[in-house]
Amino acid sequence: MRTFDDYLAEQMKNEEFRREYESMKPEFDVIRALINARISKNLTQKQLAERTGINQADISKLENGTRNPSIKLLQRLAEGMDMILKIEFVPKQKL
Repeated sequence: MRTFDDYLAEQMKNEEFRREYESMKPEFDVIRALINARISKNLTQKQLAERTGINQADISKLENGTRNPSIKLLQRLAEGMDMILKIEFVPKQKL
């Protein structure tokens, strides 16, 4: 049985796919960070919604990538999880 990582590695050999995937990586990173932070605090989407006043459906949309969050919204989510929001610019890695 092939794993997603196997499939992704195969697809990354295609230059067009790789460029598109890498252009979306920051969005994937935000989604992954939000989900990991929520889970690390043992919160459901509903519980996070109650803490932040953000609709649970909107949190779901953020986590499944159908809505792009503003920085202000990310700050509200961080506050609801008793965390701070940290955004970084990092140098590109040369191949």
